[in-house]
Amino acid sequence: MNYTIKDAIKKLGLTVHTIRHYCDMGLVPNLRHDTHGNRIFDDQSMNWLQAASFLRSSGMSIPDIKHYFDLCLEGNATIEERYQILHMLKVKTEEEVKFAQIRVDCITEKVNHCQDIIDGKCEDDCNPLNW
Repeated sequence: MNYTIKDAIKKLGLTVHTIRHYCDMGLVPNLRHDTHGNRIFDDQSMNWLQAASFLRSSGMSIPDIKHYFDLCLEGNATIEERYQILHMLKVKTEEEVKFAQIRVDCITEKVNHCQDIIDGKCEDDCNPLNW
């Protein structure tokens, strides 16, 4: 099936700017154009866009995504390198989750303390100047 850029926007939830940028950066290797120069996407190119969006939201840079996609296009001979890339992304994401949990715990402590102040259980020492 073929999709226009408007179809891709609706289906993937990406902006036109993002789709054009990913295409311009070579992240959609099978991209085709119609006679008017408009981008035409098929199911495979939609998969490339979706993968690029996922990897980008996971913190991978555009050049690193391009490198990963180039490895994918080379086939099974690159599986070990692709594994290492994904493994490092997983480790980085786990670290981000760990630090996000620390922030949640700190904010929860502050919220609970503010509630204690509201309930009259302690004095108002919730100002960051007193932390």
